Amino acid sequence: MRVLVVEDDVRVAAALASALRREKYEVLHAASAAEALAAPSVDLILLDLGLPDRDGIELCRRLRMSAPDVAIIVVTARGEERDRIIGLRSGADDYIVKPYSFAELGARIEAVMRRARPRPKAAVEIGGLRVDLATHSVTKDGHPIALTRKEFSLLACLAHVPGILVSRERLLIEVWGTAWHGGGRTLDVHMATLRAKLGEPAVIETVRGVGYRLAGGVG
Repeated sequence: MRVLVVEDDVRVAAALASALRREKYEVLHAASAAEALAAPSVDLILLDLGLPDRDGIELCRRLRMSAPDVAIIVVTARGEERDRIIGLRSGADDYIVKPYSFAELGARIEAVMRRARPRPKAAVEIGGLRVDLATHSVTKDGHPIALTRKEFSLLACLAHVPGILVSRERLLIEVWGTAWHGGGRTLDVHMATLRAKLGEPAVIETVRGVGYRLAGGVG
């Protein structure tokens, strides 16, 4: 995947580009709005708002108009609620405030790219358990299981990629919209309740301190 880092601070840009390349992303860098507008097409733009030649919000609007399908994540020190709202309304798909961890940024990139390239709706079946991602319903041996919205969202995140580990950070971003570390306890409690309702605790495997995965399954 090709990523454009729009950041005028060379040291910040270099550190971010290095971290992205370690995750096998192809990285381009633009130090100004003019360079960003002239850059070749990419899959994702990480956009700082404090640019020397143009305000990042205006640039975000221009990029969204010229490339409606590209994913844009604002990465900035502007953390006020008003700034977040303006950024999202200007065309950004997500908004992350500095300082941040690369783990959180990575989870947000995964989430944004999955929304930009949605998987076809499907059903996942594991033994007698069926998760229908199209109708947001779950049955076991043909009998419906009542889940809360959060519980179903957790299960759906795992069901999209059965057998593949989904990180705790990604689950928190997907279901609660934040990678705040204090949310880890909430995640564990919801996962325990979900397992109890499914009646098959082993169907959701835990990798301690890393994340969860749905055991097996076919789509």
